[in-house]
Amino acid sequence: MAEKNEFRNPDAILDIKDRPKFLPWIGLSLQHLFTMFGATVLVPILVGLDPSIALFSSGVGTLLYILITKGTVPAYLGSSFAFITAIQSLMGSSGYPAVAQGIIYSGIVYLIVAFIIAKAGSDWIDEVLPPIVVGPVIMVIGLGLAQNAAENAMFNEGNYDAKYFLVALVTLAITIFFNMFLKGFLSLIPILLGIIGGYLFALVVGIVDLEAVKAAPWFQVPDFQFMFVDYNFHFSLAALISMAPIAFVTMTEHMGHLMVLSKTTKRDFFKSPGLKKTLFADGLSTIIAGFIGGPPTTSYGENIGVLAITKVHSVFVLGGAALLAVLFSFVGKISSLIYSIPTPVIGGISFLLFGVIASSGLRILIDNQIDFDKKRNLMITAAVLVIGIGGAYLKIGSFELTSMALATVIGIILNLVLPVKARSEE
Repeated sequence: MAEKNEFRNPDAILDIKDRPKFLPWIGLSLQHLFTMFGATVLVPILVGLDPSIALFSSGVGTLLYILITKGTVPAYLGSSFAFITAIQSLMGSSGYPAVAQGIIYSGIVYLIVAFIIAKAGSDWIDEVLPPIVVGPVIMVIGLGLAQNAAENAMFNEGNYDAKYFLVALVTLAITIFFNMFLKGFLSLIPILLGIIGGYLFALVVGIVDLEAVKAAPWFQVPDFQFMFVDYNFHFSLAALISMAPIAFVTMTEHMGHLMVLSKTTKRDFFKSPGLKKTLFADGLSTIIAGFIGGPPTTSYGENIGVLAITKVHSVFVLGGAALLAVLFSFVGKISSLIYSIPTPVIGGISFLLFGVIASSGLRILIDNQIDFDKKRNLMITAAVLVIGIGGAYLKIGSFELTSMALATVIGIILNLVLPVKARSEE
């Protein structure tokens, strides 16, 4: 349990330092693992990497993150979507050795920024990220993923499929029912139960393929690609130019997720353990992934949604999920079974997860009594929401500023340059 004299969130069923009993611990950890599994393995599939390595590197990265932050931040690291286009381009032109370099370079950028913050401090964060910026940005994090959830729920290989959408809606209904009407331990794992219920319904309607599960071996070593062992190092300027700048985009997302986690757990992670440690941990995780053949890692919004819905914030649960990820990366049948979860099941769950994140942003605006009769507040919120949710992005060469990152940057700039009152309000 939590140490004496340490802050404990009264709204949490299990707070950050609370350790659950063994069997509930396994169930809660599986819930996190299943929730983020689809997104984590999707990235390597899209870019031509081994999904098992992605699972392994996400587990190792999360454990490192927990260790470096001294178990104070309940975050899970999974494969980053921000690098997909750059990785695909490099893979086609220069092969995996260049991709691995690019991943490592992006991680090094994290370490450099973490070092600068350690020296210069992070007091500036409160000025550049007040509630009027934080609230809309958090809403964008949730609502910006809404399209992804809808596509997972409705589309079968790019075509609308009513059967898929039915599975998504049933999964959503089951999860809501479990969340609202269960008591005791079962009330803590509504998402896991929703995934299982949705999976069983998907089996009934015939959209689950179990052939890969039957064919998979019980023990299977991931196809690791170790630098200096499986291939030689040759400096790639293209890798540096195309991958390193994207780190600034994912850093913006990192800060956004840290904001949501801070509000969800009623703490200020920018002050303790500090942005320098969270960025360092994220960067080191990405570097390790690059050395072993995995995709770059980043904190996951899905994880935050699980925390918000279940009110289980324990780092022990996150650490358990990370250990299971490492274990399952070597168990072919289990990883194949998880991989067989249909996309509409994940889509149905995501309707809730992403919606809860967006609601957290709205709550920040309400709790801080943001006055939208003031033009300044209205302008900032309007710009952030439409740019972030609308999918606008800035692309210069191979560098791309995603809609969420662009919305955050514009929100920060508007907050810094706009006067407190418009001329017509003076």
